[in-house]
Amino acid sequence: MAAVPGQGGYWLVAADGGIFDYGDAGFYGSTGSLRLNAPVVGMAATPDGKGYWLVASDGGIFTYGDAGFYGSAASIPGQDIVGMAATPDGLGYWEVSTTGEVFPYGDAVFAGDTRSLHLNGSIVGITPDPVTGGYWLVGSDGGIFAYGAPFFGSTGSIHLNQPVVAMQSTGDGQGYWFVASDGGIFAYGDAPFHGSMGGQHLNRPMVGMDGF
Repeated sequence: MAAVPGQGGYWLVAADGGIFDYGDAGFYGSTGSLRLNAPVVGMAATPDGKGYWLVASDGGIFTYGDAGFYGSAASIPGQDIVGMAATPDGLGYWEVSTTGEVFPYGDAVFAGDTRSLHLNGSIVGITPDPVTGGYWLVGSDGGIFAYGAPFFGSTGSIHLNQPVVAMQSTGDGQGYWFVASDGGIFAYGDAPFHGSMGGQHLNRPMVGMDGF
């Protein structure tokens, strides 16, 4: 999912690229009627909330509204993309694979990745630092890899009940949250803890989060 920047709305995206818009979020198009080579695994909103990108597991990028196309990893064979993040000005984006290989496009700067590292858990997402222009990668074990961004802590050395599935930074870039598939929340830096679904019975696992 993605939230409308500075507004009261959000989008949900399905694996077929179907878009469900709520609140102030506008509908600008979807891949719901297209035959995709690979499922959609993530999305990112433009800074003004007037568009969005979808990314598929093969690296394909789909642009809607005022989202610009700056390239994609679809032409690079063997990639298993798990997510994307847009740069603060919306003139670029990063894609990231399960091994933590980062693919920058537009004005997105490559600051490093985990492709040469032995990972205890596969990479599940990328989150931009709104201040430095860097980014964090998060692993399924809650390990954090900071590139051009400050490190505030991780759950990499903690036994988790369920794997981490997503993370989100605070607006000032001085903290972040993780969410595990059981709804457990882990807060670091200036990210406040407001509660979680950890320890409660869920009908379906958590798959993402967003914050402000």
